[in-house]
Amino acid sequence: MDFLPTLWFILIAVLWVGYLFLEGFDLGVGMLMKTFARDEKERRVLLNTVGPVWDGNEVWLLTAGGATFAAFPFWYASLFSALYLPLVFVLLALIFRAVAFEYRGKVHSDTWRKVWDWAIALGSLVAAFGIGAMLALTTTGLPLNANGDRVGGPFAWFSWYAVLGGLAVVGFALIHAAAFVALKTDGDIRHRARRLVGRWMPVGLLPLALWAILVALQHGKWFSWILIAVAVVAAVTSWLANRSDREGWSFLAMGVFLLSGAAAIFSAVYPVVLPSTLDPLWNLTVENASSSSYTLGLMSIVAAVGVPLVLAYQAWTYWVFRQRISVDSLPAPVDFAAAVGAKEKVEAMGGKA
Repeated sequence: MDFLPTLWFILIAVLWVGYLFLEGFDLGVGMLMKTFARDEKERRVLLNTVGPVWDGNEVWLLTAGGATFAAFPFWYASLFSALYLPLVFVLLALIFRAVAFEYRGKVHSDTWRKVWDWAIALGSLVAAFGIGAMLALTTTGLPLNANGDRVGGPFAWFSWYAVLGGLAVVGFALIHAAAFVALKTDGDIRHRARRLVGRWMPVGLLPLALWAILVALQHGKWFSWILIAVAVVAAVTSWLANRSDREGWSFLAMGVFLLSGAAAIFSAVYPVVLPSTLDPLWNLTVENASSSSYTLGLMSIVAAVGVPLVLAYQAWTYWVFRQRISVDSLPAPVDFAAAVGAKEKVEAMGGKA
């Protein structure tokens, strides 16, 4: 088997893990806007924890999709056409969420902010669930024929595996976000976030663990079980660190849980990149779904230069905005509409106050 298709299968898996780790907590923060924050000040604290980084985190999603398109065009074509409907909802959810981040503070009105708060929360929920469903179906299979086309109607993809994957990413995002909020904030909101992690971690992480176990049972590779064991140890470590008020270690251990669990899933299905539930002979693999060796080789050179630069930039961003945020550290909100109106009034008076 050629090494380059395997290399790019690993790299795409890493991109998805990076996306779930970074975007996971800011999707979770979006959902916590309506389920955790008690008032406007706390919602502003939550927004400020992810404000400098949320758009950079989404780059990982674009890169994962672009890498799949370039390295495995048949995988990309079958997956995105079979899941066209749910992916449209994911795209719309991400658009509404992004617009809400930018528009929320433009008008000094409770009604205005509530509308955009719901856009952030629901957009985050739909995006997390849809991406989880897509990744779960990538590892458990879709009804594909010999040509790689979906068999059945627009909802042929919907199954309990899709629901499990959606719940897995939603649950992980919520717990990951609570750990991130505990790490990035101070005061009462920090303590409540830490209590949320300690109380709900087993429930939130259970769907992802169940997903990994089911895939391992289906494909039965011994090293996948070792990785699942590592993931369990990491989850326990994260829970214990949270109880000991060591938010940084709790957050990092949760990342190890995600990395180990995802590695268990991807390693279990390898070399299959998209199983067919109709006939195993129609499975898409790293060999029959990949681009040419020349294309993969050129992509490897570009990735060797670009990926370290992206990692360095994102690491620098997180380092710059590493300080904790509290309710007391927030400046007073600005009424932009009133400020613009006052400026226009002054200008109409010839510049006299």
